[in-house]
Amino acid sequence: MSLEFLWYIPNTVEAGHRGDPTTEGWGTLEFSTDQARTLEKHGWGGALIGTGWGRPDTFTVATALAAQTTTFKPLIAIRPGYWQPAHFASAAATLDHLTRGRVLINIVSGVDNLAAYGDGKADPAQRYDRTREFLHLVRRLWAEEDVTFNGVYFQVERSTVQPGPYGKEEGSHPTLFFGGASEAAQRVSAAEADVQLFWGEPLDGIAERIGKLQALSDSLERKHAPLQFGLRITTLVRDTTAEAWRDAEVKVARMAADAGEARINHSRRGAVGQQRLLDLAARGEVLDSCLYTTPGKFGGGGAATTWLVGSPDDVAAALKKYQDLGITYFVLSDTPYKREIVRVGDQLLPLLHETLAG
Repeated sequence: MSLEFLWYIPNTVEAGHRGDPTTEGWGTLEFSTDQARTLEKHGWGGALIGTGWGRPDTFTVATALAAQTTTFKPLIAIRPGYWQPAHFASAAATLDHLTRGRVLINIVSGVDNLAAYGDGKADPAQRYDRTREFLHLVRRLWAEEDVTFNGVYFQVERSTVQPGPYGKEEGSHPTLFFGGASEAAQRVSAAEADVQLFWGEPLDGIAERIGKLQALSDSLERKHAPLQFGLRITTLVRDTTAEAWRDAEVKVARMAADAGEARINHSRRGAVGQQRLLDLAARGEVLDSCLYTTPGKFGGGGAATTWLVGSPDDVAAALKKYQDLGITYFVLSDTPYKREIVRVGDQLLPLLHETLAG
């Protein structure tokens, strides 16, 4: 199975995202285009583009970046409730058709300012049930014509998406990523996602979750190709192991001075996946070979809660162990974003292509 290496574009108008010291350009086409083209130049397949109310619209940004690049694949974060399934299916299929199959999609059901954009479905169980129905209908709209569907949350009558996704005749469609560690979230992935995206847990946690998802896929009689797996994590890479750990400790000390102990907002802390990451610090400051848990104690959230720290060889060896578990998509990042696109692209990616593909 082929491997994909992606980065992260923060998609915000506010400077300073995760400590990036760049002060100018955030939220402009030039700023994000420069990152996307730099990613192409330094060996990356594309990038996850974040979403959240009060930030630039992710699909609009992704469309603009796709038009400014030639190989860059946007992994577009979208939310059921913000989108209706037929509207989304049409927009994504159109962009996929225009870019000749470069569209990737990350479905998000977690917390956001739902009321601000008119989404009243706040109950978590209901959100995940709705997401599963959303994905089921989107898949049908991408594969079939004249679709009529009467679900609990969505209805369409004689709906056909034109143009269809690139390669529709061969059964192709934009790859659907989904995250979440709760029971409800895992059932969505097992039934309808193409890729389950994990945050940076240690190897035993990822292995346990992969096994559970594969068993769930069987119990739910999954109708699609086997579920694939991806890892979203911060990678702090330097020329030597000692230099990497010195810089990691400096960054964490700065986070501690700026934020104090555990400054993750209450709503995010309540997410099952986030809490799993925060609980890792109790097991040790460094897990496996080089998984650093301390950032989560001082404000690191999501993919910045745990970091893989080390030389290119150290981090490549750590990622190889994830690949051995079945991970085929790697979504990496560090700040300053542009500097690390180049550094990690030039120093780590060649090793990953050699080590993981070998």
